[in-house]
Amino acid sequence: MSAIFFGSISTLADTSELQRRAFNEAFEAHGLDWNWSRDDYLSMLDSNGGAQRIADYAEARGDEVDAPVVHATKSQIFQALLGAEPLTVRPGVVETVQEAKRDHRKVGFVTTTSQGNIDALLAALKPHISAEMFDLIVNRDSVKKPKPDAAAYTFALEQLGEDARTAVAIEDNVGGVAAAVAAGVTCIAFPNENTTGGDFSAAAETVDHLESGQVLGLSRA
Repeated sequence: MSAIFFGSISTLADTSELQRRAFNEAFEAHGLDWNWSRDDYLSMLDSNGGAQRIADYAEARGDEVDAPVVHATKSQIFQALLGAEPLTVRPGVVETVQEAKRDHRKVGFVTTTSQGNIDALLAALKPHISAEMFDLIVNRDSVKKPKPDAAAYTFALEQLGEDARTAVAIEDNVGGVAAAVAAGVTCIAFPNENTTGGDFSAAAETVDHLESGQVLGLSRA
């Protein structure tokens, strides 16, 4: 058997601009005169972790900010936006999940975001994508180190009893690709609208839509 791993929220639905909007609304809610333009946000996407981005930005500006608190507000706003805004499953995702299941592959959702974000996303994507489609869902509480550390993928492989050599990860950002590759997992880069300019040279393929045959073909069962 082998496993197909979806590595982040935006590998299922492109939520990158909703994320940026949520950051800016959280800044306003906390009385901060910050507003991340798209260019600002793009420059931050080589790393994972919203709270760390806030902390780094505050340090660069010389501002005193409780980054975890601001990030918690951002998460609340983001989850509300997921429930209010129309979301579309990214091209080829449903077909890839369905084909993987038919072929008796295990399917995992391997993130280091909060379970609250995961729940809100999956609720918004029903009936096309649901928690029941995944054999394993990894969140930020599952491991001590977030991506780009390999811990999330190592944990997923251990939990499913799978070999990295017969697994394929789908990631939308450079840090996610680095995490998969560090765990020995073949990775397909599936950039979102804000990560298309990233350096995905470590990935086996870079695509703008998923082809189930291509994904499963890279998994050496």
